[in-house]
Amino acid sequence: MSEQSGSSQGRQERTELPIERGFPIERVNEIASKESRAKMYYRPIYTMHKWWARRLGCVFRAISLYTLLDDPEKVSVFEPGHEGSTLASYGDDADGESDLDVASLLERVDMTDPESLWELYPKDVRVEDKKILDPFMGGGTSLVEASRFGAEVVGNDLNPVAWFVTKKELEAGQTDVEELEDAFEQVKEDVADEITQYYKTPCPNDDHDADVMYNFWVKELDCVSCGHTVPLFKDYRVAAGRYENDDKNNVLCPDCGSISLVDDWQSESVCNDCGHGFVPTEGNVSRGGKYNCPDCGQKYAITDAIQEQGGFETRLYALEYYCGKCDDNDLDRSQVKGFREVTPDDIGLLNEAEEEYENSSLKEEFVPNIPIPKGSKTQSSSIDGSDVFAHGYENWAEMFNTRQKLALAKLLESIQKVSDQNVREYLLLALSDSLMFQNTFTIYNRHRHCIEGIFKSNGLDPQMDFVENNVWGAEYGRGTFSSTWDKLLSGVEYASSPTERYIQDGETEETPGFNTSIGESWDLHNGDMRDLEYENEYDAVLTDPPYYDNIIYSELSDFFYVWLRLLLSEEYDQFEPKQTPRAESIVANPAEGKGAEEFEDEIKQAFQGIRKALKEDGSLCFTYHHSDSDSWGELLESLCEVGFEVTATYPVSADLSKIVIGESVSFDIVVVARPIDDTEPTSWKSLRRDIYRTARRTRKQLEENRDLSRGDIGVMEMGACFREYSKHHGKVRRGDDVMSAKEVVQEIYGIIQEASDIGVEDVFIDLLDTPNPSFDDVNKLCRGTNATPEDLKETCLYNQDDGFELGTWDNEKRQAYIQERVNGDGGDHLSNLDKLQFLRYRYEKGQAVQNYVEKWDVDDDLRELAGRLADVTGDDTYTRVLGDRDITSY
Repeated sequence: MSEQSGSSQGRQERTELPIERGFPIERVNEIASKESRAKMYYRPIYTMHKWWARRLGCVFRAISLYTLLDDPEKVSVFEPGHEGSTLASYGDDADGESDLDVASLLERVDMTDPESLWELYPKDVRVEDKKILDPFMGGGTSLVEASRFGAEVVGNDLNPVAWFVTKKELEAGQTDVEELEDAFEQVKEDVADEITQYYKTPCPNDDHDADVMYNFWVKELDCVSCGHTVPLFKDYRVAAGRYENDDKNNVLCPDCGSISLVDDWQSESVCNDCGHGFVPTEGNVSRGGKYNCPDCGQKYAITDAIQEQGGFETRLYALEYYCGKCDDNDLDRSQVKGFREVTPDDIGLLNEAEEEYENSSLKEEFVPNIPIPKGSKTQSSSIDGSDVFAHGYENWAEMFNTRQKLALAKLLESIQKVSDQNVREYLLLALSDSLMFQNTFTIYNRHRHCIEGIFKSNGLDPQMDFVENNVWGAEYGRGTFSSTWDKLLSGVEYASSPTERYIQDGETEETPGFNTSIGESWDLHNGDMRDLEYENEYDAVLTDPPYYDNIIYSELSDFFYVWLRLLLSEEYDQFEPKQTPRAESIVANPAEGKGAEEFEDEIKQAFQGIRKALKEDGSLCFTYHHSDSDSWGELLESLCEVGFEVTATYPVSADLSKIVIGESVSFDIVVVARPIDDTEPTSWKSLRRDIYRTARRTRKQLEENRDLSRGDIGVMEMGACFREYSKHHGKVRRGDDVMSAKEVVQEIYGIIQEASDIGVEDVFIDLLDTPNPSFDDVNKLCRGTNATPEDLKETCLYNQDDGFELGTWDNEKRQAYIQERVNGDGGDHLSNLDKLQFLRYRYEKGQAVQNYVEKWDVDDDLRELAGRLADVTGDDTYTRVLGDRDITSY
C-alpha cells in the first residue's frame, strides 16, 4: 500500500495499518452483544475453564483482522468448509475478473467507512510471517484468535493457572476427541457409581430411589443469650414453583422442616404438614450481618459469634431430586423433578460418606489441606468486603463439605491413573472448572432453578445457606463433573475446526468449520513479563494489560491452583509453591502494600518491555477498561514516556463483571500504539490549534458517515487528539513549562467539549433510549459532550443507591430534587427537563398543570424537548401537557 504514516523527526517510514485508519465497532458490537450472552455457542473453547475479565473472542478476532493484514501479497483467503485453493482473487465474478481483491479491501479502510475488510471476518484468513506476543495472556483469548490467522503466537502470564488454561486451549486443536472420550469412560467405570451412590434419595412417588441434584444446607449458631440453636436463614424460600405450579413458591416450614407450595411467599403462610403459620420472608438473619434469635429475640453479629464459638455447624434441610423411572412412566413434570424435605435415609447416606472419608487415605493425597493466604480478596479491604477468616475459614479444604471432598478425591485419584499426560490434563481441567459449583460458597438461583458458582460476584463470599451439587452429576444439573466434561469436549471439538458466527441482514449466520485448527504454532511462558528478553522480534503485541485494582486474580485463582497442584506439582515447576505469585503482579493491591504510584511505575516498566520486544514498524493493540480523565492521562503518560505514540482508540462492548463497587470503571476501549524514535518540540498554542481542528474534523466525519453514539464518537475523537499529542510528548511548552500528558488530557477534554454543544438533557434522552442503561452508559455517553456524570448525578438523573436507576419522572429521588426547586422562588433555577418531568408527575397524580404552564412561558426549546421525550419514551403526555386544553386544565 502507498499510505505511509510518520512525519516526526527520526521516525521510520512504515505502512499504516487498517486498524489505525478505521475499525468497524458497529459490526463488532453487534456480534459482541450476542456472544456475551451465549459464549458456549459462539466460542466454546473459552468456556472450558473459568478465567476472570476474559475479553470476547469476536473483539480480538476483529483486532487481529485489522492489525495482521497489512501486506496483500502475504494474505490467503479460504472459504470455510471448502478444501482446495485459496480465493486469491477474492470477489471474482463469472468472467474471472476481480474487482474486489484483498489489496482493494485493505486500501479502502478509513475512519468514515472501515467495513470493506469486514467482508473477510467470516472467512478462513491466513497471513504469512507474523509473530505475535501477549505478555499478559490471562485466559488466552488474544493468542487463540491470532493463531486462527496462522500467526506464530507467544504468550506469557505470571499466574500458573492462566498458563495451564491457555496451554490446554492451544493444545485442543491437535487433541484427539476419541481419546478423551475413552479416558472419560475409564474414569466413569472406575468411580462414577462410588460417587453417585451418595446422591440418592427415596422417590416421593414410589418405592425406589431418585437422583439428588442439589442438597440444601444452612449454617447454625448457638444464641449467645439463651443457647437456642439459630439456623441462619435469611428467609424460608426454597425455590419458585415450575411446570404446572409455576405461579406458586416452594417454602420451608421453620417448625417441622417440610416443604409446602404457597401462593405468596411474602405473606402469611401455613405449613401443609403441621399447620404452623409463618411469614417466609422473615428469617433469622438481618441486614448488617446479625442473627435474630427466634427464641429470645437476641441480635448478635454472626462473625463475632463464629469467632467466639470456634466455628459453626451445618444442617442438611432439603434437596432437589430427579427420578428417571418416574419420567419414563410419564408422570407430571412436577413429580419427576421437585423439592422435598430430608429423610432419615438421606442423613444415613451422608453419615456413610463422612465415615468413609474419615477412614480413607485419600484425604492425605488428594485434598488440598493448605492455609488460605491473607489478601485483599480474602480479608475485608478497599478491594472487597468479604473476610473468609472472620467467617471461620482458615484452610482451602474447609470450603468443601466432607461428602464433596470424598467425591473430588475419588475423581482425582482416578484421573491420576490415566496414562496419557495430555488426556489426563484435560480431565483435570474439567474437574478444576467444576470446583466452582462443588463447594460451600454456592447459592441456589431460586428463579432459574440451578446452582450459582462461587465466583458469581468474582469474590469469595461466605454464605449462610448454601447448596451442595451432585459431584458426578444426574440427568440434569449445572456444574457437575460430567456436564463440565461435556462442555470441555465441545471446546476441543471447536478447536479442531472452529466456526464463526456473524450478522447478515439482521440474522445470525454460522460458517462451516474452518480447515485451520487452533494452535498450530505457539509457545508459552510463565513468569513476570518484565523478565522477558525479547528485542525487535514481534510484528504485533495484542494484549489486555492489568487495570489498576480491578482484578486481583492472583488471589482468586488460588481456589483452583491448590487442587491443580495435587497432580501438576511433579510435572511443572510453577505448581510446586503452595500459592500463586503475589508481589510481582502488576496491580494495585493493598495487601501487598501497592497503590496507584506503584501500579503506574510497574505498568510503565511493562510498556517499556513491550516497546523493546516490538519491531520498529510493529504495533501494540490492547483493550483497556477505562474510567476517567486521570486514567486516560496515566495511560498516555506511560505509553509516550517509553517511546510509543497513540495512533487510534475505539470503544467496544465489554464483557467484564465489575469487581470494585461504585463508579470506578466505565467501558472498554481498544488502544492502538506504534513505536516512535523521537518527538518534535511544539508550543501548546500551536498544538491546541491542531487538536481543536482534529477534534472538529473527526466529529464531523463520524457524524456524517457512521451510525455511532455520541459516546463512541467522543472516544474516537479523543484518540485522534492523542495522536496529535503523541508526536510531541515531553516537548510541549506552555510558557516556560513543559506540559505533562495528564495536563494535556485535561485540556483535550475541554477542547472536545468546546467543539460540542451536547448537554445534560441530550445525554439523558440517550440514556432513555438505551436498553438496560448502567453507569457505564452514563460515562460513555458523556464523553465528548458538555455534560459529566457528576452533572447527571447531582441533578438526580441517575442514582446507584440500590442498583442503577434512571431519574425518570416517577423516580422518588428525582421527584424530591425537582420539588425542592419548584418550592423555591421563581422558576429560573428549573431546567426544561425539570419542568416537563414535574408536569408529567402532576398529571399522573390528577393535579392541575395549567397554572405552571402559563407561569413558565412555554417556548420552542421546551416544546422541542417535550417532543423528544415523547418520541423516546412513547409517552405523548409530555407534549400534551403543554398544549392540550383538556389536559392542562385538568
